[in-house]
Amino acid sequence: MKGITTILFLILSNTFMTLAWYGHLKFKEMSWSQNLGLLAIILISWGIALFEYIFQVPANRIGYKGNGGPFSLVELKVIQEVITLCVFVLFATLVFKNEVLRWNHLVGLGFMILAVYFVFKK
Repeated sequence: MKGITTILFLILSNTFMTLAWYGHLKFKEMSWSQNLGLLAIILISWGIALFEYIFQVPANRIGYKGNGGPFSLVELKVIQEVITLCVFVLFATLVFKNEVLRWNHLVGLGFMILAVYFVFKK
């Protein structure tokens, strides 16, 4: 159960992270934010990123072997990176319609998934 909780929290964390890091690039298309300065955009992004940490920190504490979880530190990091890429690809495809997902991007993602296999191989 700790493994599933960790992964779900990492998915939520990375969703907020992606929104904070890249969501503001779509603000110019929204009427309420067209006149905001960079400082306002940074503060909004920080507000969104707070939720990233609300899920990221517990995910690592719950999932880490040193705290009774199922994952080593390296395993946690590799899981987090693959989740980050998956969330980003989904976000970029759905939100940024002009971005094209190419075969080489998919091959790279496949290699990341292979990295998970090798990291978990005993």
